[in-house]
Amino acid sequence: MITMKDIVREGHPALTKVSEEVELPLSTANKDLLQEMIQFLKNSQNEEIAKKYDLRAGVGLAAPQLGINKKLMAIYFQDENGKLYEYGLANPKVVSHSVGKAYLSGGEGCLSVDRHVEGYVPRHARITLRATDMDNNPVSLRLKGYPSIVFQHEVDHLNGIMFYDHINKDNPFEVPENARPIE
Repeated sequence: MITMKDIVREGHPALTKVSEEVELPLSTANKDLLQEMIQFLKNSQNEEIAKKYDLRAGVGLAAPQLGINKKLMAIYFQDENGKLYEYGLANPKVVSHSVGKAYLSGGEGCLSVDRHVEGYVPRHARITLRATDMDNNPVSLRLKGYPSIVFQHEVDHLNGIMFYDHINKDNPFEVPENARPIE
Protein backbone atom coordinates (compact mmCIF):
# COMPACT_ATOMS: atom_id res chain seq x y z
CA MET A 1 0.00 0.00 0.00
CA ILE A 2 1.32 3.41 -1.00
CA THR A 3 1.41 5.94 1.85
CA MET A 4 2.73 9.50 2.18
CA LYS A 5 6.19 8.15 3.10
CA ASP A 6 6.43 6.72 -0.44
CA ILE A 7 5.81 10.10 -2.06
CA VAL A 8 8.94 12.10 -2.80
CA ARG A 9 8.91 15.79 -1.97
CA GLU A 10 10.05 18.87 -3.87
CA GLY A 11 13.80 18.92 -4.25
CA HIS A 12 13.91 15.22 -5.18
CA PRO A 13 15.63 14.79 -8.58
CA ALA A 14 12.82 12.55 -9.93
CA LEU A 15 10.48 15.56 -9.91
CA THR A 16 12.60 17.61 -12.31
CA LYS A 17 13.52 14.90 -14.85
CA VAL A 18 11.64 14.05 -18.02
CA SER A 19 10.32 10.51 -17.53
CA GLU A 20 10.90 7.58 -19.86
CA GLU A 21 8.13 6.20 -22.03
CA VAL A 22 7.04 2.74 -20.90
CA GLU A 23 7.12 -0.25 -23.17
CA LEU A 24 3.80 -1.47 -24.54
CA PRO A 25 2.01 -3.73 -23.96
CA LEU A 26 2.28 -2.85 -20.28
CA SER A 27 4.24 -5.22 -18.11
CA THR A 28 2.53 -6.81 -15.11
CA ALA A 29 4.79 -4.70 -12.86
CA ASN A 30 3.65 -1.45 -14.52
CA LYS A 31 -0.02 -2.49 -14.40
CA ASP A 32 0.36 -3.34 -10.70
CA LEU A 33 2.01 0.03 -10.04
CA LEU A 34 -0.86 1.88 -11.75
CA GLN A 35 -3.38 -0.14 -9.74
CA GLU A 36 -1.55 0.74 -6.50
CA MET A 37 -1.47 4.41 -7.49
CA ILE A 38 -5.25 4.43 -8.10
CA GLN A 39 -5.79 2.66 -4.78
CA PHE A 40 -3.72 5.32 -3.01
CA LEU A 41 -5.96 8.03 -4.49
CA LYS A 42 -9.10 6.17 -3.42
CA ASN A 43 -7.68 5.66 0.09
CA SER A 44 -6.63 9.32 0.31
CA GLN A 45 -10.21 10.41 -0.39
CA ASN A 46 -11.71 7.99 2.16
CA GLU A 47 -11.91 9.93 5.42
CA GLU A 48 -11.47 6.89 7.67
CA ILE A 49 -8.54 5.34 5.76
CA ALA A 50 -6.86 8.72 5.22
CA LYS A 51 -6.99 9.45 8.95
CA LYS A 52 -5.75 5.99 9.92
CA TYR A 53 -2.72 6.15 7.58
CA ASP A 54 -2.20 9.93 7.69
CA LEU A 55 -2.83 10.41 3.95
CA ARG A 56 -3.30 13.77 2.24
CA ALA A 57 -6.18 13.76 -0.21
CA GLY A 58 -5.15 13.64 -3.86
CA VAL A 59 -6.92 13.37 -7.21
CA GLY A 60 -3.88 12.49 -9.32
CA LEU A 61 -0.52 10.80 -8.88
CA ALA A 62 2.37 10.46 -11.32
CA ALA A 63 5.11 7.82 -11.09
CA PRO A 64 7.87 10.45 -10.61
CA GLN A 65 6.15 11.38 -7.34
CA LEU A 66 7.13 7.90 -6.17
CA GLY A 67 10.70 8.44 -7.39
CA ILE A 68 10.01 6.37 -10.53
CA ASN A 69 10.78 8.16 -13.81
CA LYS A 70 8.26 6.35 -15.99
CA LYS A 71 5.42 7.93 -17.97
CA LEU A 72 2.67 6.47 -15.79
CA MET A 73 -0.10 8.41 -14.06
CA ALA A 74 -3.24 7.69 -12.10
CA ILE A 75 -6.37 9.82 -11.79
CA TYR A 76 -9.32 9.34 -9.46
CA PHE A 77 -12.02 11.94 -8.72
CA GLN A 78 -15.61 12.91 -9.41
CA ASP A 79 -16.33 16.17 -11.21
CA GLU A 80 -19.03 18.64 -10.14
CA ASN A 81 -21.61 16.66 -12.15
CA GLY A 82 -20.76 13.40 -10.40
CA LYS A 83 -18.88 11.93 -13.38
CA LEU A 84 -16.14 9.58 -12.17
CA TYR A 85 -12.66 9.87 -13.65
CA GLU A 86 -10.71 6.71 -12.83
CA TYR A 87 -7.69 6.12 -15.01
CA GLY A 88 -4.33 4.41 -14.90
CA LEU A 89 -2.52 5.68 -17.99
CA ALA A 90 0.76 4.97 -19.73
CA ASN A 91 2.60 7.44 -21.98
CA PRO A 92 -0.07 10.17 -21.82
CA LYS A 93 0.39 13.06 -24.20
CA VAL A 94 -1.59 16.24 -24.77
CA VAL A 95 -2.16 16.17 -28.54
CA SER A 96 -4.23 19.36 -28.84
CA HIS A 97 -5.39 22.20 -26.66
CA SER A 98 -7.50 25.33 -26.67
CA VAL A 99 -6.09 28.82 -26.99
CA GLY A 100 -8.25 29.80 -24.03
CA LYS A 101 -6.83 29.31 -20.56
CA ALA A 102 -8.27 28.35 -17.20
CA TYR A 103 -6.98 28.37 -13.64
CA LEU A 104 -8.18 27.17 -10.25
CA SER A 105 -9.28 30.24 -8.30
CA GLY A 106 -7.95 28.65 -5.10
CA GLY A 107 -4.62 27.74 -6.69
CA GLU A 108 -3.20 24.24 -7.08
CA GLY A 109 -1.65 21.88 -4.59
CA CYS A 110 0.51 18.79 -4.91
CA LEU A 111 1.17 15.70 -2.82
CA SER A 112 4.90 16.32 -3.35
CA VAL A 113 4.69 19.88 -2.00
CA ASP A 114 4.19 20.20 1.75
CA ARG A 115 3.61 23.95 1.70
CA HIS A 116 0.88 26.22 0.41
CA VAL A 117 2.01 27.97 -2.78
CA GLU A 118 0.15 31.21 -3.56
CA GLY A 119 -0.76 32.13 -7.10
CA TYR A 120 -2.71 31.23 -10.21
CA VAL A 121 -1.51 28.38 -12.41
CA PRO A 122 -2.54 29.05 -16.02
CA ARG A 123 -3.56 25.91 -17.91
CA HIS A 124 -5.28 25.19 -21.22
CA ALA A 125 -9.06 25.34 -20.74
CA ARG A 126 -9.56 22.31 -23.01
CA ILE A 127 -7.23 19.51 -24.03
CA THR A 128 -7.26 16.26 -25.95
CA LEU A 129 -5.10 13.64 -24.30
CA ARG A 130 -3.99 10.34 -25.80
CA ALA A 131 -2.59 7.46 -23.76
CA THR A 132 -2.75 3.71 -23.23
CA ASP A 133 -4.93 2.32 -20.44
CA MET A 134 -4.17 -0.59 -18.11
CA ASP A 135 -5.76 -3.05 -20.54
CA ASN A 136 -3.39 -1.82 -23.28
CA ASN A 137 -6.19 -0.04 -25.12
CA PRO A 138 -5.59 3.33 -26.76
CA VAL A 139 -7.48 6.11 -24.99
CA SER A 140 -8.39 9.53 -26.33
CA LEU A 141 -9.95 11.94 -23.84
CA ARG A 142 -11.40 15.37 -24.52
CA LEU A 143 -11.27 17.29 -21.26
CA LYS A 144 -12.31 20.74 -20.14
CA GLY A 145 -12.44 22.69 -16.91
CA TYR A 146 -11.31 20.99 -13.71
CA PRO A 147 -10.60 17.57 -15.31
CA SER A 148 -8.43 19.29 -17.92
CA ILE A 149 -6.40 20.96 -15.15
CA VAL A 150 -5.94 17.72 -13.17
CA PHE A 151 -4.68 15.81 -16.20
CA GLN A 152 -2.32 18.65 -17.22
CA HIS A 153 -0.88 18.78 -13.68
CA GLU A 154 -0.01 15.05 -13.84
CA VAL A 155 1.36 15.20 -17.41
CA ASP A 156 3.61 18.05 -16.23
CA HIS A 157 5.07 15.72 -13.58
CA LEU A 158 6.05 13.31 -16.36
CA ASN A 159 7.91 16.17 -18.03
CA GLY A 160 9.74 17.34 -14.90
CA ILE A 161 7.52 20.41 -14.43
CA MET A 162 6.04 21.44 -11.08
CA PHE A 163 2.75 23.38 -10.92
CA TYR A 164 4.45 26.43 -9.38
CA ASP A 165 6.77 26.68 -12.41
CA HIS A 166 3.72 28.15 -14.22
CA ILE A 167 2.97 30.85 -11.62
CA ASN A 168 3.89 34.41 -12.59
CA LYS A 169 6.92 35.14 -10.36
CA ASP A 170 6.40 38.93 -10.40
CA ASN A 171 2.65 38.88 -9.84
CA PRO A 172 1.36 35.48 -8.64
CA PHE A 173 -2.28 36.59 -8.68
CA GLU A 174 -2.23 38.24 -12.10
CA VAL A 175 -5.13 36.78 -14.04
CA PRO A 176 -3.62 35.03 -17.06
CA GLU A 177 -4.60 36.56 -20.39
CA ASN A 178 -7.64 34.92 -22.04
CA ALA A 179 -8.31 32.84 -18.88
CA ARG A 180 -11.37 32.00 -16.84
CA PRO A 181 -11.41 30.94 -13.19
CA ILE A 182 -12.59 27.52 -12.11
CA GLU A 183 -13.98 27.32 -8.58
